[in-house]
Amino acid sequence: MKTKQLKFIYLFFLTVLLFACSVSKNPLANQIKLLQKGKIKDDTSFVYGLPYETGKAHLLVQGYFSKYTHRNRAALDFKMKKGTKVCAARDGIVLRMKEDGNKGGSNVKYRSYGNYIILLHSDSSQSGYWHLLNNGVLVNPGDTVKQGQVIGLSGRTGYSFFPHLHFIVWKPDAKGKWNQIGSRFQTQKGILYLRPFRFYRNTKPKK
Repeated sequence: MKTKQLKFIYLFFLTVLLFACSVSKNPLANQIKLLQKGKIKDDTSFVYGLPYETGKAHLLVQGYFSKYTHRNRAALDFKMKKGTKVCAARDGIVLRMKEDGNKGGSNVKYRSYGNYIILLHSDSSQSGYWHLLNNGVLVNPGDTVKQGQVIGLSGRTGYSFFPHLHFIVWKPDAKGKWNQIGSRFQTQKGILYLRPFRFYRNTKPKK
């Protein structure tokens, strides 16, 4: 691992320890922790592809319900340079998108500038891809996309401390209430619920 990458991990981890003391009370947080450790198994949920090109590896800097800005979110942050190709993690239809945001930074005042893509999937769930580059959305509302298709370019728009891709999935329950859900991924090490401060390489599923 490169020295620069190690330094980033170290500094980010220190920031988490210094400024994030609260723990999410969402019951999903504990369930995902058990799934990550392999203490409970799940062979029913959809297996997503990592949201970047096959063969590429990126560092996961925040995971589900991490103690920094994900305390109440089943979301993932992948560290990416500006302009990195973002791929659909699952087949779907482009529901909404925004690409005119041209500002970003570590202040909540920038939140509304965040560029994004939201995909609708066959089971009524939706996946979101945030902080994309200004004019970095490569699809339009209504487009049908395939898993692995390039749909945008990563950036640092919106409330973002550094260039990265924020990924999250929601699904409606029987009453129509939207709930965040944990998502498992196909990786070079098999099908996993991802854990922060690890690199994950995108690989094609074994047939």
